[in-house]
Amino acid sequence: MSARVTCVFLAGLALACSKEEPKPEATPAPPAPVVQEAPKPEQTVLPRQGKAPKWALALALSRFEGAKPQPARLELVAQRDGTWSSVSFDDPDSNVFHKGLGMQYQGETPRIVTLGGMKAAIKSWSSKAEGFQSSTLWTEDFGGKFSRMRDAEMGDIDGDGRVDIAVGTHDQGIVAYLKRVLTPDGKPSDKWDVVKLDKIPNTFIHEIELGDLDKDGALEIYATPSEPNKLDAGEQSGQVVRYVPKLKQGRKVVADLGKRHAKEILVKDVDGDGTDELYVAVEALTKGDRDNVEIVEPVEIRRYDAKTAPTGGKVVARIQDRYCRFLTSGDIDGDGKKEMVAAAFRSGVWLLRPGADASQEWTIENIDTDSSGFEHAALLTDLDGDGTDELYVAADDQGELRRYVWKDGKPVRETILKRDNPRETWTWNITSVFGELTGL
Repeated sequence: MSARVTCVFLAGLALACSKEEPKPEATPAPPAPVVQEAPKPEQTVLPRQGKAPKWALALALSRFEGAKPQPARLELVAQRDGTWSSVSFDDPDSNVFHKGLGMQYQGETPRIVTLGGMKAAIKSWSSKAEGFQSSTLWTEDFGGKFSRMRDAEMGDIDGDGRVDIAVGTHDQGIVAYLKRVLTPDGKPSDKWDVVKLDKIPNTFIHEIELGDLDKDGALEIYATPSEPNKLDAGEQSGQVVRYVPKLKQGRKVVADLGKRHAKEILVKDVDGDGTDELYVAVEALTKGDRDNVEIVEPVEIRRYDAKTAPTGGKVVARIQDRYCRFLTSGDIDGDGKKEMVAAAFRSGVWLLRPGADASQEWTIENIDTDSSGFEHAALLTDLDGDGTDELYVAADDQGELRRYVWKDGKPVRETILKRDNPRETWTWNITSVFGELTGL
């Protein structure tokens, strides 16, 4: 999700979505990863001994008590002196955080940017002695049934040398970017302008990615407009579209998914050739009803390059599952080559490796069948700074945040946080942020 699907946010329906989705057809189970269980981390600030953590995980959550949604929560998890610990803050204005991003301008203290839902708001949070304090960058009622800031990425959108925030929303299909206003003397102010690029009524934007597939130096915004979510089996159409604000280019379809759609995309140079690629996790085509769903066509991971036709995506992997809503890439085994991890709905965590011809099908291995969740958020990142990425997965069905590292060619799994009641918490995204923000 990079660092990337929504049921109606009524807890009863949310829980129904989670527990009534059928399991995919059985596949042979690979050897289970080595498991090293850690004690439940302290939920309080640790005494400051030794160096503070440089990086932390930010988990964007929605929470429930019975059938009642609770305020949105961002949970910060970090390791200090060998112990995992967490702190959190809530936003009573919203009942879900869809993402949290670290933001820092030169000469300023770091902050966290959150994307809220049901009251759509993008807020900036600073960590102070008295707790986390927020300011609102953008809030708006989009006029539809849902009003949510759904996904965002940061980059120089319009080519002026300053970092902007690209945003996608529910349910009026708005794609926009936030641009920080400068003071008369040219310094960043506390105000942000909203530049709207598109609006498509009755449309969900689930994912935003940034990249430069054609290597022309202009950053491209990729988004996933689709029909509103459907809980039953059947067709749901969708596309992946591109915007290039620096070149004044509006919406262009780069992936036409026909009767299928995608809620997750990844734009990265995974194959190591120096050029970004677009990967689209196309959701399964199914038939039947909620109690008896049959997979007609499984999840497909399709690859698109700069010159790939919208209908010409290359299938690099297939996963026998209904959904796959997180793709993340990095070097998980320290061999200098990038891999991709796909966290699927019910079938587990999958490791994908490109071959000599990365446009052909990749090798695929299920590294943990005992991991699942409606979102199943995942992130590959080098949190401990040893030069090799670790894999972090929110196994919401199991109520655990897990860490995987490679040892002797095998994944070793560690539980770094446990939930007392898994059904009360959904993890929508995992990102890495500045460790000093946590106070740990």
